[in-house]
Amino acid sequence: MDADVLIAGGGLNGPALALALAQAGLRVVVIDARPANTRAEAGFDGRAYALAIASKRLLQAVGVWQAVADRVQPILKIKASDGHAGRGPAPFFLTFDAAEIEEGPMGFMLEDRFLYAAFLEAMAAAPEVTLLSGETVVAQEPGPAGVSVTLASGRVLTGRVLVGCDGRGSGVAQRAGIRRQGWGYGQTALVTAIRHERDHGGTAQQFFMPSGPLAILPLPGSHHSSIVWSETKARAAEIQALDDDAYLAALRPRFGDYLGEIALAGVRFTYPLSLSLAEHFIAPRVALVGDAAHGVHPVAGQGLNLGLRDVGALAEVLAGATRRGEDIGSPVTLEEYQRWRRFDSTALALGMDAVNRLFSNDNPVLRLGRDLGLGLVNALPGLRRRFIRQAAGLEGELPRLLQGKPV
Repeated sequence: MDADVLIAGGGLNGPALALALAQAGLRVVVIDARPANTRAEAGFDGRAYALAIASKRLLQAVGVWQAVADRVQPILKIKASDGHAGRGPAPFFLTFDAAEIEEGPMGFMLEDRFLYAAFLEAMAAAPEVTLLSGETVVAQEPGPAGVSVTLASGRVLTGRVLVGCDGRGSGVAQRAGIRRQGWGYGQTALVTAIRHERDHGGTAQQFFMPSGPLAILPLPGSHHSSIVWSETKARAAEIQALDDDAYLAALRPRFGDYLGEIALAGVRFTYPLSLSLAEHFIAPRVALVGDAAHGVHPVAGQGLNLGLRDVGALAEVLAGATRRGEDIGSPVTLEEYQRWRRFDSTALALGMDAVNRLFSNDNPVLRLGRDLGLGLVNALPGLRRRFIRQAAGLEGELPRLLQGKPV
């Protein structure tokens, strides 16, 4: 065997899983289609993730957090409100404050380029991990004792398990015969970074509008934020085609003036919004992680956090099987992972789908109901605290890594 575990996909979930398995003594090969330094050497573009407390703990446990700790922006408050562009928010809103939980900030904003670079450095320092950059898997063949994969270069690798960390269009899933269910939202996310006059104070804003939500996420330095701005597909295409001044003119009524004057500070890009769920998270000698298993709406910023929960669960299951001398690729072992993660991730994905559908419309009855709901949650400290802990990734059956413990 070339490795115990072969991982197709070197984005973020793949390296995180590789490092976790390496700590359990497993040999891992990560197959990444991109040249290794493409993302790590990129300049500032505003692409960033909202990492939950549980995700931070996993990154600490696999030895990555230490390299990025001075580059994060703590999320101290989250404000959610409903309304229309240019008219201001509705009178009822919801505020989450980190002071209401004992664990500290509810989450941390971290740029993609810094997190990816930290993963590269950590993988290079782990003798159990081999990174193959600029390679793609074009064929896979499970067998009774292992799985073989063929790369585009013609090289053949063998392992006991193949893990698909290769995104929503997962080739690993397709070749394993795993079908997907899902639907598009008719929405597109416009993403960029902005510079603003006033200090954001570590506050993340979620403004729900009929065409889709606008998330304003604080970045380090107090005067920069990342935005994820959802619009109908047609309107988003029109906005993206505008020059920078016209783009800002379209954004300002939605953004408001609470941070003063704003200006573009990063590259503008878009991506279509949809829900995509794999019917199974496993197949013979195969497991799916992250977007390969569940592609969700970004309304709550939980995509990477969900993926890291998968990482923690799969690493724990495979490490436990190794310690017991069991076959880590057996149906029994992989089914344990599926039982652990499939219901939780599907429920959360459908929950985010429901929130987006509830708020992305202008139905006056629904608008009244959702505004009263926001106000009710905001007025009940116990319920609000439960929501905060959920957003921080502290609820449910957490894998050991997400508790900050080794596998």
